[in-house]
Amino acid sequence: MRQLLLTTAFLMPMPLWAQDAALVLGTERYEQLDRVNRADDVLEATGGLDSLGFDVFSRANPRVEAANDLAAAFQGAVNDADRLVVVLTGHFVTDGARTWLLTAEADAPDLFSVQNAALSVDSLLPLLAQRQGKAVILLGAADEDDLDLDDSGLRAGIGEIDLPQGVTLIRTTPSMANTVLEGPLSEPEATLGVQLSLNPSLSISGYMPRDWVLMPSEVIVDQPVANIGPSEDDLNAEAALWDSTTAADSADAYRAYVNRYPNGRFVDDAEAQIAAILAEPNRAARLAEDELDLTRDQRRAVQSNLTLLNFDTRGVDGIFGPGSRGAITNWQQSNGYPQTSYLTVDQIDLMEAQTARRQAEIEAEEARELARAEARDRAYWTETGGVGDEPGYRAYLARYPDGLFANIATARLATIEDQRRTAAETADRAAWAIAGSDDTLASYQEYLAAYPSGVFAAQARERIDALNTPNISDAQVAQAQAEERALRLSGVRAQLLELRLRELGHDPGRLDGVIDNSTRNAIVAYQEAQDILATGYVDRATAVGLMTGTVRIGR
Repeated sequence: MRQLLLTTAFLMPMPLWAQDAALVLGTERYEQLDRVNRADDVLEATGGLDSLGFDVFSRANPRVEAANDLAAAFQGAVNDADRLVVVLTGHFVTDGARTWLLTAEADAPDLFSVQNAALSVDSLLPLLAQRQGKAVILLGAADEDDLDLDDSGLRAGIGEIDLPQGVTLIRTTPSMANTVLEGPLSEPEATLGVQLSLNPSLSISGYMPRDWVLMPSEVIVDQPVANIGPSEDDLNAEAALWDSTTAADSADAYRAYVNRYPNGRFVDDAEAQIAAILAEPNRAARLAEDELDLTRDQRRAVQSNLTLLNFDTRGVDGIFGPGSRGAITNWQQSNGYPQTSYLTVDQIDLMEAQTARRQAEIEAEEARELARAEARDRAYWTETGGVGDEPGYRAYLARYPDGLFANIATARLATIEDQRRTAAETADRAAWAIAGSDDTLASYQEYLAAYPSGVFAAQARERIDALNTPNISDAQVAQAQAEERALRLSGVRAQLLELRLRELGHDPGRLDGVIDNSTRNAIVAYQEAQDILATGYVDRATAVGLMTGTVRIGR
């Protein structure tokens, strides 16, 4: 109820204030999906909004019809409201561009049926856009891993929200949403920009000036209006009965509500719940399992136990989907329980005992198999490595590279190979000593034939090259230079020389009458081919050989 602060009541005439509006929906108890712990706590945190003069449209665990009716009532109050607050908690789903809050009856939604069991978050945004700078939407989303939406076209959580100008969006967990609503969001004159920015559990977007104050400093009253329809006491009594009915969540409880209020506000919801209860054969078993409030880790443990007992859950993820429910049903059948697919404490205890026994059996069998494997290993070693020779060691390692005796076999092979290398090096050095003492082409070639990759192979090749290279003295080179100068090889004569070299298969380069490096190399090649002292200069012997019968070179 609204009231006027005494400090202002006697100082000024009573003004006509706009009635602020809030929509608060929290779904903890889903009929088919995992519960969302503390999601309906926000219903108990609306007292602050009430005291600030808000019309609060709220419901815990609403079905889709009730959620839509409350949203419509909220829409009707927007035009007369100065401030708007929307608080939604529970399971959210999105297709990336749009987001929905799943209502109590939701069961495996997909892209084309989600609107039948969900409230569209996007449909509320145009309403909030009408009060720029005075509109807040607070979303408390359940753990995304608690929903299995494979091949549905949807994913768990809140998608990208196209937030209107001047609207504030706060995203957090259900429990933290309760804290925010009960605290700064309903505190008179609270500086939201400062208080909310200090909370690391909140994700805030949209309008959020640091000095922003949303709530008024005074609580106000409405002008009296004519009493039309049921009294407030009647409505409160009906709401109280409905709350106790939904808490009982049984067909008898819903029938009692319908009998008491045949034209009540929640009759359609009650009849839908009665139909759902009658259509669900294992409802009592499901509700009993819900009361166990199994954690994600406890569900993973159940899935691991079933898998070890050869009941395939199709994954160990802590989500009781179709695979897990099928495995539970098969286990129940094997153990003489009703095949409800929902577990009790006694069943979980029995399953854990069976798992412990099976684990012990597996460990015992593994120990026996290990003993048999070690016996085979030892027997094979006796016949191979135990003999003490290289073939035996290699045979054992080929069969048991990580066997009991692998280290011994490897070490002994290393010793054998070291001995072989030492013997080879000794023979290599002896052969090199013999070649060096002879110091002939034949002795070095014989060494290379025996040891092509030997320790001294490079030295042998160098010595062979040295023995094959003629030893030309400086005096011989000077004499060849003098004899070439006497021939006056320039111009046409040099061209004739180059032409003759080319005819004999030695490339002198360009036929330009210039004796350059290419010409010198061709001369050396000719001299070596003719067993003439290879000075690179055209001495008399070279000139005679080149020009005999073809070209005459003279003074």
